[in-house]
Amino acid sequence: MRCEYAWLPDGVAADVLIEIRDGRIARVATGAPTPLSIDAGLSRRRISENSPLDRPASMDDRGGEAAEWRPGLTIPGFANAHSHAFHRALRGRTHAGRGDFWTWRDQMYTVARALDPDSYYRLARAVYGEMALSGITAVGEFHYLHHGVGGTPYADPNAMGHALIAAAKDAGLRITLLDTLYLTASVDGKPLEGPQLRFGDGDALRWAERVDAIEDQPHLVVGAAIHSVRAVPTAQLPTVAAWAGGRPLHAHVSEQVAENEACLAEHGRTPTQVLADFGAVHETFSAVHATHLTHSDIALLSGSYACFCPTTERDLGDGIGPARTLADAGARLTLGSDSHAVIDFFEESRALELNERLATQRRGHFTPAELRDAATGHTSLGWPDAGKITVGMRADLVTVSLDSVRTAGIEPEGVLFAAGAADVTHVVAGGREIVRDGRHTAIDVPRELREAIRCLF
Repeated sequence: MRCEYAWLPDGVAADVLIEIRDGRIARVATGAPTPLSIDAGLSRRRISENSPLDRPASMDDRGGEAAEWRPGLTIPGFANAHSHAFHRALRGRTHAGRGDFWTWRDQMYTVARALDPDSYYRLARAVYGEMALSGITAVGEFHYLHHGVGGTPYADPNAMGHALIAAAKDAGLRITLLDTLYLTASVDGKPLEGPQLRFGDGDALRWAERVDAIEDQPHLVVGAAIHSVRAVPTAQLPTVAAWAGGRPLHAHVSEQVAENEACLAEHGRTPTQVLADFGAVHETFSAVHATHLTHSDIALLSGSYACFCPTTERDLGDGIGPARTLADAGARLTLGSDSHAVIDFFEESRALELNERLATQRRGHFTPAELRDAATGHTSLGWPDAGKITVGMRADLVTVSLDSVRTAGIEPEGVLFAAGAADVTHVVAGGREIVRDGRHTAIDVPRELREAIRCLF
């Protein structure tokens, strides 16, 4: 394909030829002339006026096969580092009254009661389709809805996980299944009850035995997650950390002040300190939310990942986490859409900067390139060969219109501050086109979302 603009590792370039072979980027060439003399100086007005230049065919500079013209800016595919697919059913249903994270959680449990492997597959397929439309090419699914009602395992103990894996494949995404250990209802060891029973495996050894049965696939990495320090007793933490080894290991960390207070009362340590004490904090660890951290917590996370989910964190009233301070300490930032109150990685990206402005009353904390890197954190999900437009990397390519009412007149580097998910025109994931002209190539996403959610209520 020949891109009007492409955001390469060292910046935005004009007129970029990208060749794809076997799902990977085989060649990137900039500034090569086309038969129609389309170059960086061609005015945007001429491209957008329904002329023959709108989608010109061009030959590569070796005289090879014609390359499809992609007007707009092409960027690496986004990596959604934190997802709870079934939470998407709550969008627009949790805002009628007051409350906080804990009252929202009760509403989430209502959805958790209703799902089985078939309905979860249908919902997740539609949710992952919505992610594809927004430019996401890989998802980290923080998966704890494991068993049947009352905690009874399905005949296939991983039926719910396999539903998610199949849904991602059908939507065209890679998935990192962050299979989650969830054993207790509170940090002091209160047992699971009600809908929480579906989450539990009894202990970490039985969890590990179940997860060992899930095999990696070309579109799948199996990782691990510790739901939180309130849901996993300290004695169980070393088993999870050892199982993960070099695989991705994620955990909710200090999302709520109440979580910190309970952990300090029980252990005399913060959640980050407890996780570090038992071997969970290392270079493949992701602290999700990381909202209410101490200075010592930040130091402990300096070699790990910190995953911010700004649209969910503000939807739930969590607070604003210390993103810039973590980055300055050496933590690598990633982004997630979490509860899917919104699925829009342009919004998640700029919120990382805008939240810092709110907290500090100053502007200019992150460069556009830093925001892009946070939004394309595939390495945190076990896909180190994705997230950049360079030779040898997976061909994950997202083209964003620069002619919409949101983006008309902007400089390409400003796309993360101006565009929205609706401005994504084309998505290629691993060399396969999954979105064309703003529509998913295999899924009627609005219809499937509507039908999958309607049956739950």
